[in-house]
Amino acid sequence: MSLLSLDHVSVSLGARTALDAVTLTIQPGEMVALVGPNGAGKTTLMRAALGLAPTHGGMVKLGGDQVGSLSPEARARRAAYLAQERAVAWSLTGGDLAALGRFAWGGGRAYDELDPDGRAAVDFALKAADAETLKDRPVHHLSGGEQARLHLARLLAAPAPLLLADEPVAGLDPRHQLEALGALKAQTGCGAAILVSLHDLTLAERFADRIAVLQAGRLAALGPADSVLDSAVLKQVFGVARRADGGFDTV
Repeated sequence: MSLLSLDHVSVSLGARTALDAVTLTIQPGEMVALVGPNGAGKTTLMRAALGLAPTHGGMVKLGGDQVGSLSPEARARRAAYLAQERAVAWSLTGGDLAALGRFAWGGGRAYDELDPDGRAAVDFALKAADAETLKDRPVHHLSGGEQARLHLARLLAAPAPLLLADEPVAGLDPRHQLEALGALKAQTGCGAAILVSLHDLTLAERFADRIAVLQAGRLAALGPADSVLDSAVLKQVFGVARRADGGFDTV
């Protein structure tokens, strides 16, 4: 059974069609990269998948059930979400921020209020995100990249079988970009499904099992990561061509 299923899903934002009859399923144990130009509909697709953006056509299922039939708690237990906007409006330590990933499973709101299993999960997530040294530091005293690593730890601390990450490597240096995507990819080995939006096509090809290409709200291409970004898709969707060294030039 797929952990996420979108069947001809459409979303309108005002007078604009943000998603147009998109069909996509994600199975346990796979990582799917969602790519496309700015405004292609990547964030809208993720929000629709979680019941956060109203659809006007099609059907969304989380774990086999229609997303609209699930309570917020049930949705949070089936899918954890790292949004693109991650402002922290109040003073927290890094450990307490990461511990919010456990909120849907009870145990309080802070790291020290978690049960031993919860604290162990948060500690593991902090290590996976290379954020262990940030555990006791105030979040507002950290750089943007350090905060991004803590938000990744918050996502990884959740035991949900489906993880959605909207541009998780934005603001990270090259090393931490690779480590962040490696940490997400590692979750597929435990049976989790990952949907991640990326702008770096080389990272998408390196880490994803499949790539879904969005263009103006439509699914322009979907397939194995090593073949879907052919010259026609690169030119039509992104306006680039691949160089012999693997980089890209505008066309």
